[in-house]
Amino acid sequence: MQESNYIKIFTGNFIVTQLIIEKLEAIGISPIIKDESESARLGGFGTYNQGTQELYVNDEELDAAVPIVASVTAKIQK
Repeated sequence: MQESNYIKIFTGNFIVTQLIIEKLEAIGISPIIKDESESARLGGFGTYNQGTQELYVNDEELDAAVPIVASVTAKIQK
C-alpha cells in the first residue's frame, strides 16, 4: 500500500468547505477535496452523506492550514 503525504483537516458541508478552501488558497495552499456523494452521483449511484466533503492538505502545509480551519469553524459555532 502506498503511503500518502496528505492529511485530512476537515469534514463538513459544502458551504463551510468552500469558505475554508477560499482562505487556504489565499495563503497559497491548494487542498484536495474528496466528495463521495458527487463521485457516487457521477457513477450513477446514491449515497447517504449528501453534501459532505473532506479536505486534505500536504503534511508540509498542515501547520499553516489547521489555524485557518479552527478560525472558520469557531466563527460558525458562535
